[in-house]
Amino acid sequence: MSMFTEPAKKHLGQNFLHDRSVIDKIVLALAPRVGDVIVEIGPGQGALTFPLLRKHGELTAIEFDRDLHAPLQAAAREHGHLHLIEGDVLGVDFTALAVTRGDANGQIRLVGNLPYNLSSPILFHALDHASAIRDMHFMLQKEVVERMASGPGNKVYGRLTVMLQAYCAVTPLFIVPPGAFRPAPKVESAVVRLIPKSTDQIEVIDRQVFANVVRAAFGQRRKTLRNALNGVAGSMHIEAAGLRPDARAEQVEVGGFVRLANLLAHAPE
Repeated sequence: MSMFTEPAKKHLGQNFLHDRSVIDKIVLALAPRVGDVIVEIGPGQGALTFPLLRKHGELTAIEFDRDLHAPLQAAAREHGHLHLIEGDVLGVDFTALAVTRGDANGQIRLVGNLPYNLSSPILFHALDHASAIRDMHFMLQKEVVERMASGPGNKVYGRLTVMLQAYCAVTPLFIVPPGAFRPAPKVESAVVRLIPKSTDQIEVIDRQVFANVVRAAFGQRRKTLRNALNGVAGSMHIEAAGLRPDARAEQVEVGGFVRLANLLAHAPE
């Protein structure tokens, strides 16, 4: 495996993957096919980039760290064709990228070992462009993956859970030990697969209303829905959606939030 050695930068949340068995499992989970357009977030030292290039021949990668750009481009040449986007992933318009470089259906596939300190913003950014994304395979902190896949009544069930599950099917794939990285993080990681739902599967009528309801509900977790949603929805709306005003947000299933938001979206001003 031709990787180069560049010290990890703590302020960028860098932990470089080096375990070949983990890399092989990610490539196997992704299973690239002819015609796929794969976009890697944060290629780092190319641990996943180069095996994907060898398997698929072509790859687009987004890298923020300027010091990695030249060595990545140079090392990639022997494996395949790398399109390198230099900059912050949060500034990349995935929809526009899918239009210019997408597959036959105008979609891209996302993959990446996400920096722990940016994982939630990146996930929400991807959600904003979900219709342009066929699927996502991300390595994240294990506890974040648990939060993404949890159900109501679980203490880790929260805003991220509800927002993701309303728009995607979330499947945890496998756990990755700290020793698979340099430097080794203090926590376990996990790989998760996200498949955005098709338009006819998404029940949310107004995305902004839904986002506002979920944000308010989980903004003060210890409060009841009646109090947390004060100013957003009244007890009458909450009950009309089939929910209890004295329930707390973590007790409400994703469908309950969707029903409440849809009811509010249709409510007269």
